[in-house]
Amino acid sequence: MNSESEILERHDLHLLVVDDDDRIRELLRKYLGRHGYRVSAAASAADARKLMQTLTFDMLVLDVMMPGEDGFEFTKSLRLSGSIPIILLTAKGEAESRIQGLKIGADDYLAKPFEPEELVLRIQAIFRRLGTSGPTSKVIFGPWEYDLNRLILQKNGERVRLTTGEESLLTLLAKCGGAPVSRYALSEKIKAKSERAVDVQMTRLRRKIEENPAEPDYILTVRGHGYRLLTDNPL
Repeated sequence: MNSESEILERHDLHLLVVDDDDRIRELLRKYLGRHGYRVSAAASAADARKLMQTLTFDMLVLDVMMPGEDGFEFTKSLRLSGSIPIILLTAKGEAESRIQGLKIGADDYLAKPFEPEELVLRIQAIFRRLGTSGPTSKVIFGPWEYDLNRLILQKNGERVRLTTGEESLLTLLAKCGGAPVSRYALSEKIKAKSERAVDVQMTRLRRKIEENPAEPDYILTVRGHGYRLLTDNPL
C-alpha cells in the first residue's frame, strides 16, 4: 500500500510514453497515472520532440519498433544533449537487442509483452538510483507563488482558485522559464478548438493575477507568437 507522501512525491515526476500503438499508449497513460505519475504520450519520436520543446520530463518510456525514427535512433540523439532516464520497450527480447539499447545510453530495457506492474517497479528503481524526488517547482512572480507540484496559486499566502484550463496555461508558462510559448502550444495544452480560445482563457487568468489586466506585469503578450510569464525565479 502506497503512503500519501509517496503518491504526492510521484506527482512531482512527469513521464513521457512514446509508442505508435494507441492501445499501449492509453494503457500506460492510465496505469502509470493511477500509480501517481504525471503522464504525457506521443505516437512517434517527432511528436515526442514537439512535446519536449515546451514541457519538462523526468523520464521517457520509449518503444523501439516505431516507423520513421525508431527508439534506438531517438535514444542516440537524446544522449548527445542530455541524460534524461530512458526505458526502452520492444518486441525484440534477444540479448543482442538489449545490449544494443544499453550501449547507446538507455537506462533499462523491457521486452514486450510485459506486465505494467513490472514497468512501474523498474521506473521506481531508476528514480531510487538517481535519488530523484522531483524538481523544485515553486515559481515566484511579484507577490505570487505558484506550486507546480500541487497546482496551487497563492498571493501573499492566500490561495486563488483556478479553473483546470487556467492551471494548464499557467503551468506551461511557468515551466518554460520566461521563454515565449506559442498560442498553438498553449491550445494543445488545454485541448482548445482554436487559438482564439487561448486568448479568452488568458484574459480570464490575467483578471485573477494582474492589477491592471490591460497592462499586465507578469503574463506578457509576445506579439505575433503567444505569451510569456515574467518570473523572479525562472526554472
